[in-house]
Amino acid sequence: MVTESDMQHEAFEPVERLFREQISVQRLHPGASLAVWRAGRLVLDLYAGIADTQQGTPVERDTLFVLFSSTKPLASMAVLQLVERGRIGLDDPLAKCWPEFARNGKDAVTVRHILTHRGGFPETPPLTAWRWGDWPSVVAAMEEVTPRYAPGSVSAYHAINHGWVCAEIIHRVDGRPFPRYLREEITGPLRMDDTYAGLPDADLARRVARVHATEDAPDFWLGRTMNRLDVLQSITPAANGVSTARDMARFYGALLNGGTLEGESILQPETVALATAVEVDAELDPALGLEMRRGLGFNLGGMGGNNLRFGSRTSERTFGHGGAGTSICWADKDLDAAMVFIPNGFRGDETNVPRARSLSDAVRKACAALASA
Repeated sequence: MVTESDMQHEAFEPVERLFREQISVQRLHPGASLAVWRAGRLVLDLYAGIADTQQGTPVERDTLFVLFSSTKPLASMAVLQLVERGRIGLDDPLAKCWPEFARNGKDAVTVRHILTHRGGFPETPPLTAWRWGDWPSVVAAMEEVTPRYAPGSVSAYHAINHGWVCAEIIHRVDGRPFPRYLREEITGPLRMDDTYAGLPDADLARRVARVHATEDAPDFWLGRTMNRLDVLQSITPAANGVSTARDMARFYGALLNGGTLEGESILQPETVALATAVEVDAELDPALGLEMRRGLGFNLGGMGGNNLRFGSRTSERTFGHGGAGTSICWADKDLDAAMVFIPNGFRGDETNVPRARSLSDAVRKACAALASA
């Protein structure tokens, strides 16, 4: 008799084979972590390779990987919690809770604008990385920045500013600093015990896989930046999260289940539906040079561009986010499945997109096969 476990193992065997080939044969990255959530539970949890080639440290089950921009949905969902609780409105100007932010033409910027990258100030201010841990300097920089575009007019990717603004919204409205809020309101309830946006303890750094440059990385400054302890300990919720694929799969599993996991709720189903509905539909993002479809804090499937990392063919009911040169996280409501892939090799789009897309395609094929069995 063929059991469900046997069928599952057979369906995901090509995924595991490709995952290991990318490390040992294709040598696309030294190490990686990959997890799949399907039908309410974790069905695949892979980790392999080398965490730090300088030290020869192997990837272990508890190895943490830098998420880069796959951190952003954690910050966005934290803000949406405050919206859900009536603490702030989606269309409230940020100046309502943060009066100083209105300087230099930002008085009309709303919470919705920030979550859809329509704030108008995509360029990161010239704060050197060693000042990212100086929160008063970060807040002052956000207050003084002048929009390049009229707020609300253009969806242009706010690579770093998105997280800084989300964190200060939370601090102004709730009173807690972002790392504490995240732990108490999202990662704690979901038992994501290995997820941080701002390492609380320097000793944890020994568990973080080093980000490695690859032969086609066009500019590795961000990778070098994220290898610094002071940056990993800073409040930079658009880029410096660290986690395991297994933990992030729990986050997306909760969202697939309407915001609830194992009896713990972080969002109401209506809020999840709002977050994953189309807000920006196939608009050219001048910061990325790509057409993008976006919800409130998520990229959405159903088109090309960077979202090809979700798979060759995706429905609009796919939502998620990727990290520069590395990670991809997505959930597909039609498949009732989610995939998280976090490598430690930083690559250019020419190889990073196909690397992630091939794994996404393999996972989608496996999930579809199980659904039709």
